Amino acid sequence: AVISLNYSLYNRGDIMKYVSGIYALNVPCSLKTCGDWHSASLNWHSLSIKESRGTLWGDYGIEKNISIPCHDESFNVANHIRALLDLLVDGSFSYAQGMKRDFICNDSYNEEIFKLIYKAKDNPNWNQIDIFLHKEYGREWRIWKNGRINIAE
Repeated sequence: AVISLNYSLYNRGDIMKYVSGIYALNVPCSLKTCGDWHSASLNWHSLSIKESRGTLWGDYGIEKNISIPCHDESFNVANHIRALLDLLVDGSFSYAQGMKRDFICNDSYNEEIFKLIYKAKDNPNWNQIDIFLHKEYGREWRIWKNGRINIAE
């Protein structure tokens, strides 16, 4: 079944549905990031659709009126940072693996990413998110996070 979630239908003031996850990583965005390059292996007729309402980040990082493969209509699509944030809070760490070097590829976004993901510190899988970020960002994440913990005390 082809999913029809065109831009105009899902861009009402009270609702923002958008393409996220691995699909959004395979669509160019406005950031200076690499994204993913395996778009040919994805089933573009089974998109990962999320709703921004009630999330930690609201409409942050959702780009509007974006073309995606195999669809004539336009969609709201998560930028690469938002797509990765969604993957992490969903516990889809295998899809997010390579976040720093393969998908973001730009250290100028580290502070922004750290601030945004830290909003998930009360998420049930925070320990796994923390371990993942240690593996991806190493010392940078530990120093940043420890600074936040000390500020909160």
